[in-house]
Amino acid sequence: MVVPLPVSNGILIYTQGRPLEKSNAYGVGLALIGALGFSLKAIFVKLAYPYGVDAITLLALRMGFSLPFFLWVGLTGRKAASHLTRDDWFKLIGLGCLGYYGASILDFMGLQYISAGLERLILFTYPTLTILIGVLFQGKPFSRREVIAIALCYAGIGLAFIHDLGLGDTRSVLIGGALVFGSSISYALYISGSAPMIGRLGAMRFSALATLVSSAVTLLHFSIAQPLSAFIQPLPVYGWGLAMAIFSTVIPVFAQSSAIRHLGAGRASLVGMVGPILTIGFGWWLLDEAISLEQIIGAGLVVIGILIVSRR
Repeated sequence: MVVPLPVSNGILIYTQGRPLEKSNAYGVGLALIGALGFSLKAIFVKLAYPYGVDAITLLALRMGFSLPFFLWVGLTGRKAASHLTRDDWFKLIGLGCLGYYGASILDFMGLQYISAGLERLILFTYPTLTILIGVLFQGKPFSRREVIAIALCYAGIGLAFIHDLGLGDTRSVLIGGALVFGSSISYALYISGSAPMIGRLGAMRFSALATLVSSAVTLLHFSIAQPLSAFIQPLPVYGWGLAMAIFSTVIPVFAQSSAIRHLGAGRASLVGMVGPILTIGFGWWLLDEAISLEQIIGAGLVVIGILIVSRR
């Protein structure tokens, strides 16, 4: 039996007779998988940049390698699904431009100036922005639990990255920080607009269609900005691009969309705040970025915040 379960942000969760707690735990697990994949993106980008590849070419490789997966899902899902209206297509185009094109290109450009760790700090202002968009423009409530979770998570992230703010020259930090904050705004708008579309189209179909739009816009940008010869890159660049496509695009995109269906946009974003802590670890392991006591304490605060928001 399919049971509709209302959640606090007005989205209905449909479960096959499962208790709400199990559905919630499943959504948290999906959000964590998405956070893991997205946290690896900055690492892959940093590993590819020493080979001389530029931001738009690397993003084009990422989306190009991802394209067959999303095309397959989009085409197979079309047979059993309802037809898209003109309004649906306008929303998909807008969300596709905001999401994995707009947010990604700004993020990739910002990573040319700042560390992977600092990038995560700035980028993960998007959960707060997502919740504020919901409160200000979508009539969603703002619970005390979300306030506490946001405070703990951002205190932890700020503490974890406080030493990074003094690294590098000020100009690079300002340029990179502004680009990544623009990415955060773009992604928050995408997350906020995706929840009702996921409810209408389903997580898999929406993710496939929105990412197909992003891929098309990315490849159009590449074709205007670069000659086709720019696709000729050292072999490791293709490897990092393929890894980014599978582990930081295809898997987390579907996981994040399914998490939004179970938890709602705001709560899924909050659970995803574990991403900066994962990036700290991967940055230390793979990029030799420094790790400090402040980062460890910050990681603990973020975990506590996630535990609070993941409970109903």
